[in-house]
Amino acid sequence: MAIKKMKIFGQDVNINSMMIFDQEVKISEMIQIQKDQIKSNPGNPRLIKDEKFRQLVKSIKSAPWMLPLRPIIVDEAGIILGGNMRYRAAIRAGLNEIPIQIAINLSEEEKAEFIVKDNVGFGEWDWDIIANEWDQESLNEWGLDLPLGKEKDDYVIQGDEEFSEFLDEEHNYVVIYFDNRINWLQAITHFELKEGVYAKRTNGKKWAKGIGRVIDGAEYLKKLHDEL
Repeated sequence: MAIKKMKIFGQDVNINSMMIFDQEVKISEMIQIQKDQIKSNPGNPRLIKDEKFRQLVKSIKSAPWMLPLRPIIVDEAGIILGGNMRYRAAIRAGLNEIPIQIAINLSEEEKAEFIVKDNVGFGEWDWDIIANEWDQESLNEWGLDLPLGKEKDDYVIQGDEEFSEFLDEEHNYVVIYFDNRINWLQAITHFELKEGVYAKRTNGKKWAKGIGRVIDGAEYLKKLHDEL
């Protein structure tokens, strides 16, 4: 691998040159540059919106060490080729200097190809490993959406008797949802929801730890009456 220096973005930057499948690839060392030296790519088709974007901002704030491990990729003009949304999230998180690497001498066609391929997910998750070896709460905080069972018989609820296994048309019920952790913790206390209740697949393997959320309405009304 050959190393040369180039003056770019006001810095003397090492440029690494290597041969891969008989093609010369040139990429700079990682450097930090001012946020206004970087230009968002208006042609990037990948978007992250609303809650997912907020999660990305939170991730950058809580784990800033990850940015240098996966720097923004730009061309010689500072236009982003890879990491458009990470760049925007880094700005929202309050960073003024952004870690980048510079792709050198790419053609316009190669840049377009990189932009698309960088956003294509070629792999898939092994949900058995996810279910048995990873913590669901952490995965949710890191932005991974866990799938829900599509069929009623895919999952059964294991836990105390007061939690129903399923609901059908013979049940009347009220659904209460919480969009923040504080209210949810208050609800856990109020409804006396039990820890340690978890879903299992029909093959017996754990799917995800959680807290029972279906309570007996008659018992709850009795509890309210007794408290009055």
